[in-house]
Amino acid sequence: MRDRSRVRAATLGFVTQKVPEIPPRLTDPRPVLAVGSALWVVATLVVYAGGERWATARPICLMGLVVGLLGLTIFLIQRRGARRGDKGAQTGL
Repeated sequence: MRDRSRVRAATLGFVTQKVPEIPPRLTDPRPVLAVGSALWVVATLVVYAGGERWATARPICLMGLVVGLLGLTIFLIQRRGARRGDKGAQTGL
């Protein structure tokens, strides 16, 4: 029985150690949004320049642009709320 309590205490000590923080450059969503949006713009331009051969890919590229714009809008709204101190806003933006 004593061995179990020692193991449990050692395990709790291990679990409560401080976890290192993730560097801000890895948690910043702005580069991902910028690169993703730029790639969708390039893909859309290539598809439209390719003529009728790529006609089936046009809606996909346009939806990629729309989803990217939606993601950017949500990010900007959440960041504005976090900076104002809104109760329901995410933290760390």
